[in-house]
Amino acid sequence: MNRKKRSMLVRLLVAAVVLSSGAWTTQGLTAQASQTEPQDSGSQHASATGKITVLYDAFGRDRSMKKDWGFSALIEVHGKRILFDTGNNSEIFAHNVRAKGVDLTNLDFVVISHRHGDHIGGLNYLLSVNPNVAIYAPKENFGVFGSSFPGSFYRRNEALPPEMRYFDGEPPETLLFGTPWPQGKFTWISRSLEVAPGFHLIVLKGSWGVDLDVMEISLAVDTPEGVVLIVGCSHPTIEKIVEATKTMLDRPIHLVIGGLHLLPAKDEEIQRIATSLHQTWKVDWIAPTHCTGEPAFAILKTTFGDRYLYAGLGTTLTLGPNPVDDDVKHGTSAALDNADLQTYRQFARIDPVATDRELSSSLDHGDAAH
Repeated sequence: MNRKKRSMLVRLLVAAVVLSSGAWTTQGLTAQASQTEPQDSGSQHASATGKITVLYDAFGRDRSMKKDWGFSALIEVHGKRILFDTGNNSEIFAHNVRAKGVDLTNLDFVVISHRHGDHIGGLNYLLSVNPNVAIYAPKENFGVFGSSFPGSFYRRNEALPPEMRYFDGEPPETLLFGTPWPQGKFTWISRSLEVAPGFHLIVLKGSWGVDLDVMEISLAVDTPEGVVLIVGCSHPTIEKIVEATKTMLDRPIHLVIGGLHLLPAKDEEIQRIATSLHQTWKVDWIAPTHCTGEPAFAILKTTFGDRYLYAGLGTTLTLGPNPVDDDVKHGTSAALDNADLQTYRQFARIDPVATDRELSSSLDHGDAAH
């Protein structure tokens, strides 16, 4: 073989090696891309479905957080971060927020469900770290979140001398009434409305013991699977809140999470409500918290079965077609474990409604003995 032919053969061999190497590299990159793309897609899907983290309650598994009577939750869905209620105590709220690594400086808005102390106690801490955050709160006459009236709201007597007349007979056009949080950027809500695309405030009046006129806001989030409904205490009753939500949005209720205020209810009434939510109103999933009550936890778990979600202090629920507790798979544990029961009972005794129920039960037993 002469030198010219050998040179041509070497060139052909080199070209074959290069082409083979390029094909291998391309195949390797293609294989790598096919492995990473589903992970990216899954990450985007998880972000789109969102999550809810319980920051304040009297039961829970996270030992780094402090239990207390009250409720607060962080909702992260559709690219928004919403704080719902602030618990009972500002210092405990601050501790739990730090323990969970939650950044309260990065919020789209806050919803305060109602005026009771175990839902507004952390406002001082919230406003200390995020003084300009928008806060939606119930509009009430002379309410704790502030209020306003036209200067003409009272009857006048023009015959009186100026020193006997309000504002010397020349009242301002609008009278503003105070709040313990004058720096708060409150927006008073008096009717149900959409405050952002897919985020609806459901406003109803309820009662609590001698407090007969409690305006309460629930948050309804529209998702592909249906409505995710976050409630504070359900003073208007959970059935009326669900009914109002379905009437307004005309969509199925995918998940209800929050306090159902069944502490004072007897087992028969709890069972009726649980059955109504499950069968009549077709609530897909339920995650009761706060003032729902121990008997109701057990009855709801039995009624909903594996559609019951544990949502104690520190729990993060990942939303989607099958919502799940990030720590424990749904349907595999008791509604409350022994440690939960002990602390929950301790704090429940502080609640006047629970105390009234225990006192009533004692009196009933006493009457029967006589």
